[in-house]
Amino acid sequence: MKKIIVPVDFSDHSNFALETAAILAKKYNAEILALHMLEISETILTQGESEIESETLFLLKLAEKRFNEFLEQDFLKDVTVVPIVKHFKVFSEVNEVAKEHSADLIVMGSHGSSGLKEIFVGSNTEKVVRNAEVPVLVIKNKPTALSFDNVVFASDFTESSINPYLKASQLFDTLGSNMHLVYINTPGENFNSTSEMEQIVVNFLQKADGNLDKLSEVDFISDYSVEKGVLSYANVTGADAIAIATHGRTGFSHFLSGSISEDIANHAALPVITFRID
Repeated sequence: MKKIIVPVDFSDHSNFALETAAILAKKYNAEILALHMLEISETILTQGESEIESETLFLLKLAEKRFNEFLEQDFLKDVTVVPIVKHFKVFSEVNEVAKEHSADLIVMGSHGSSGLKEIFVGSNTEKVVRNAEVPVLVIKNKPTALSFDNVVFASDFTESSINPYLKASQLFDTLGSNMHLVYINTPGENFNSTSEMEQIVVNFLQKADGNLDKLSEVDFISDYSVEKGVLSYANVTGADAIAIATHGRTGFSHFLSGSISEDIANHAALPVITFRID
């Protein structure tokens, strides 16, 4: 891991993301690309060309000053930070910046506190998750003891999840993480018998890895919802983070669609790492 992008909007949650990135940067000798996207209002864009240039230059200088002050924090000492200011606020563009700089990870803060789905829905974080071709680490709280020793990768083990699984395996091998694979079996039309679940996973691993070496590492959990099963399993295994596949068109894949019960969702405090389904 060499380059980490952190979109910054000067909020507490983007500060949590920046501090998280600093911890990772120090641990893996990586640099941080701190990205601030300056919003240019429609009013400015309807002015004359010279006025637009003058106003834009003023706003850029103001943003750069505030940005530099924001980056003068103790936890960034001994970390290489490259500030980037873009005069747009289109969060799909974060992926373009990631590709341009060959970034390995995007770290974003989110104030979502009502569950896995609500972390993303209707937020700028969701927009980044949908478009990012690199993994996105979503941080909800100030990091205290950041660790990725044990990570839960929840999947429906369908063919569309192979690429996210391979990306997750590569990332967590780099981080030295122990990746727990889990299949959540739920009542209703998605219910599968034990033999059906095992066959789904066998087919998946044969296609993804070309072998069944990790079959013994897959846990099969039954619960009333996927989200509840994932969070419960993460708690039981002492997970440091949850990894999931997301869909570029609609945010979450069908695997994590549907309602989320409030009592469980409010406890989704772990970092979430997303891998986009191509």
